[in-house]
Amino acid sequence: MWPDRRLIDLFKTEFPIVLAPMAGVMDAELVIAAAQGGALGSLPCAMISAEKAREQVSLIRQRVKAPVNMNFFCHTPVDLTTDAEARWRQRLAGYYTEHGLDPAAPIAAANRAPFDAAFCEVVEELKPEVVSFHFGLPEQALLKRVKAAGCLVISSATTVKEAVWLEQHGADAVIAQGAEAGGHRAMFLTDKIAEQPGTFALVPQVADAVKVPVIAAGGIADGRGIAAAFALGASGVQIGSAYLRCPESKVSAGGRKALAEARDDSTVITNVMTGRPARGVQNRLMLEAGPISPDAPPFPHAATALGPLKAAAEKQGRVDFTNLWAGQAVALGREVPAAELTRDLAKSALARLKALAG
Repeated sequence: MWPDRRLIDLFKTEFPIVLAPMAGVMDAELVIAAAQGGALGSLPCAMISAEKAREQVSLIRQRVKAPVNMNFFCHTPVDLTTDAEARWRQRLAGYYTEHGLDPAAPIAAANRAPFDAAFCEVVEELKPEVVSFHFGLPEQALLKRVKAAGCLVISSATTVKEAVWLEQHGADAVIAQGAEAGGHRAMFLTDKIAEQPGTFALVPQVADAVKVPVIAAGGIADGRGIAAAFALGASGVQIGSAYLRCPESKVSAGGRKALAEARDDSTVITNVMTGRPARGVQNRLMLEAGPISPDAPPFPHAATALGPLKAAAEKQGRVDFTNLWAGQAVALGREVPAAELTRDLAKSALARLKALAG
C-alpha cells in the first residue's frame, strides 16, 4: 500500500520508518521497541565504547529478529586550544559560582568519538544490516570495510550538494535532513547555517538529484508528515522527536516535563551546547549565552565544561544546561510505548495517503 517500497525492500522492515539515533537519551530498549513496531531501529554509538556497543547489539539481537542500524559520527576532531578553553570557562564562571562549583576544577573530556578502525572492527564482527553516519562518510578505506561486511550504508545531507556527494561516495540511501530536524545539523560541505533549507524544500530537490532512496527527516512526527514526505518524493522517513516521550527513552524527568510543555517555537539551532550547530529545546544557557556564540569552543569541547553544570541543575529538576535535542514538531510527541507509536504512525500515514489518492 506504500506508494514507494524501495526503502522497505532495501532494509527489509515492515514500515518505511527509521528511528532516529539520539545519542544520550536512548539505548537498546528504544531500538527494540521501535523494531517490534516495524521500524528500523537505530543504535547511537558516538558516545559509547566499543564494548558497550557489542553489549547493546547483543541485547537487541536477543529480543527481536529485525534489522539493526548502528550509527556513528565521522567528524574530523579539532584540538581544544588553551585560549578557547579559558574563554569558555570564563563565560561559564558565573554559573559555576551560582551552583557552588569550582570553575577551575579538572573535568573529564566530552566523549563524541568519530568512527575509526577500532569501531570498524566492531562493525565487521557484529555485521549490522545498516550502518549510518553523521557529518558525511568515513575515509574510503573504512567505508570499503563496512560494505565488505555486508552492511548497507546511509548518511544525512542538509543540501542537494551533500546528497549528491553521498551517493557518489557509496551511500545506499540518503537522509534529507531539513532545518526543522532536532539534533546536530549533518552539515559537512558547508558551515553556513543561515542557508539550510527546510524539509519541504529539500526533499523534492534531493529526490530529483539522486537515484538512491531518499529518507525525509525534520518536522515529521505524525501520519500527516509521513504522507507529505512521500508526496515530496521520499521513500521513507526518519523520526526522532516523536519518540522522546516514549517510556523506553532515557530522557530525564526534567527533560520530559520540558518536552511536554514544548510548542512549535520552543526549539532553536545553537552551538553553545557542543560547539556545533544543533536544534534543541531552548534552555537557560541558549537564551543567555547564545543561541550562537563565538565563545563556544569547537565540537565537542563546548560540552566538557557544561558537564558539572548539567549535573547540578538536573539534581534540582532543571534542564538549564541540558542539550535536549528536539525538532520543530516536538509538540506532536506522545507518551505511548514506542512499538505502539510506530504502528500508529504507519496506520495514520497509510490512511492519509489513501485519502489523498481517493
